[in-house]
Amino acid sequence: MPQMIKIWQTKSAKDVSFVMLICFNTGIFLWLIYGIMLKQLPIILANAVTLFFNLIILWLKIRYRYR
Repeated sequence: MPQMIKIWQTKSAKDVSFVMLICFNTGIFLWLIYGIMLKQLPIILANAVTLFFNLIILWLKIRYRYR
């Protein structure tokens, strides 16, 4: 969350790697699927929240790419 706030405030995501974000979001998504398959609410909630915030960071990275 602090990274997301900093990107939002500075309007710059140049310090965040696009490839790292894609890999990290893929891993979180797979953990989310795993939690759903196991029907384990803590795994589902933790990864859903993390994925949500990281998708926002990815969106900001794309949005501020050419600034």
